[in-house]
Amino acid sequence: MSTGFSVQMCKGWCNPDPTASLKLLIVTQFFPPDYAPTGQLIEELAHRLSLQGIDVRIFTGQPGYAFQDSTASPAETIDRVSVRRTRSIYLWPQRIRGKALSGVLFCLRSTLHLLRHAHQTQVLLLTTSPPFLQVLGYGIHRLFGLPYVCLIYDLYPDIITELGVLPEDSPLIQFWHGLNQRIWERAAAIVVLSETMKQRLISNHPELAPKITVIHNWADPFLIQPIAKQANWFAQIHNLVDPFVVLYSGNTGRCHDLATLLDAAKLLRQEPIKFVFIGGGTQYQACQQQAKDWQLEQVLFLPYQDKAVLPYSLTACDLSIVSIGPRMEGLVAPSKLYSALAAGRPIAAICDSDSYLNDLLREANCGQTFRHGDSQGLARFIQQLNHDRALAAELGRSGRQYLETHFSPEHIVQDYYHLLHRVIAKTQSGKAIRPKHS
Repeated sequence: MSTGFSVQMCKGWCNPDPTASLKLLIVTQFFPPDYAPTGQLIEELAHRLSLQGIDVRIFTGQPGYAFQDSTASPAETIDRVSVRRTRSIYLWPQRIRGKALSGVLFCLRSTLHLLRHAHQTQVLLLTTSPPFLQVLGYGIHRLFGLPYVCLIYDLYPDIITELGVLPEDSPLIQFWHGLNQRIWERAAAIVVLSETMKQRLISNHPELAPKITVIHNWADPFLIQPIAKQANWFAQIHNLVDPFVVLYSGNTGRCHDLATLLDAAKLLRQEPIKFVFIGGGTQYQACQQQAKDWQLEQVLFLPYQDKAVLPYSLTACDLSIVSIGPRMEGLVAPSKLYSALAAGRPIAAICDSDSYLNDLLREANCGQTFRHGDSQGLARFIQQLNHDRALAAELGRSGRQYLETHFSPEHIVQDYYHLLHRVIAKTQSGKAIRPKHS
């Protein structure tokens, strides 16, 4: 590529027309019709940013996380958002090596797309799906000066070492840490999902503090509204109307503590209480087998539900479960929390003592948190709500109100909108993109 062509391309985003729409390209491996929660959040974010006047384009892969249809249109416009899907190859999708290989192939295709279309973009937003995707932002920035924003859903390679997949002193892990350092130093801004995730980053990279912004995930209170189980067709067809129902909905991956929940179900096997798992993941089959071995007839397993079904599946319960696995605090943030708040049901969160969920649930007055292994405490809380339905309803209403005032799409999208415009306004002056909210 010639120097003249690079300069010409750079002019397109270094000196944008202030009257023109900001041109944003989002790159993420998962996007609807895939059921991956990160993809669904990106879809809603893109749509709402487009309503704010931003020209949004998506580059993604074909469905490969959890889906009904294995293919989707390679190019389409959805609610003013242009979506391009590359052909994807998913080998051994339930195994770590297979996921890593699929991620590498997606990154290669994304690289080609960026090289061809970078000149049409003013800001690049990259997720951590796959975990090493953000290296593309660093490369494109070095080539053309295009500013990029890192949206960190999961903190890698820290998750890999905490899960014991590779040791901290592994050459690959050390290389990955060094690469992250370069990526984040060059990023125009870094978005994380919780205060504890921010502190994790700052503890190892204090120089990044000025450019880290905490922007929570969200749920749409108009899409998901409290529905009485008696009027809920999903509860009716799965016989969930009469019993007290405890729901875990979403990914059952290795970063989540499901053992404490299953142990509580075992303790309550003689109670009129139903436990429902909706979703999939690496622990899904193991949980099914455990329930079968313990003869837990009150445990029901269902697959991922389509987005149109979520308003009914999420409200076909009396208590929602949110969990973060041991040592995972600050490395992941459960997106299911926000949809549970929107559903107007109380929440029981299984997490570490230093988790942000402790303060959040206390401030929202919507439930209670439990340490890993405290199945007896969780069982007692379930029994309490089963016997005191008025308390359960009060906690659910309080959580719903808290979502509406803190985590609605209107609040969250405004944070992204202002951040992106600050990137455009300040990147070329060499100033750090300081967060609006710390």
